Amino acid sequence: MTFDKLKQFRQGVYTLLGNAKDALLDLMDAVLVTRSVYSFVELSVSPVFRRQWPSIYEAIEDSNPPREELMRLYIEQFPQTEQIILAGDHTAWSRLEAPTLKERTYEHQA
Repeated sequence: MTFDKLKQFRQGVYTLLGNAKDALLDLMDAVLVTRSVYSFVELSVSPVFRRQWPSIYEAIEDSNPPREELMRLYIEQFPQTEQIILAGDHTAWSRLEAPTLKERTYEHQA
């Protein structure tokens, strides 16, 4: 994804969010860059969250993001001609003998 495409995607998300969109976008950024999250307070001290911690609660309480429109925007970001790669396991132990589905590949990376 190019930087311009990322900016366009973020602007599209921003316009769809509605109420408390600034705090929600900061909250999404904090979730993405924080290694492990145990509380909202931890998110509020993230360097990308530029507000005070009560705004997290207010943003979640005040917002009602349009789920279907956001999902359409997310799906538009998938490349149409390339194979989609999804990562899901972030455990510390490698599982070289892990079973996979036949149409999926298993990519081990230490």
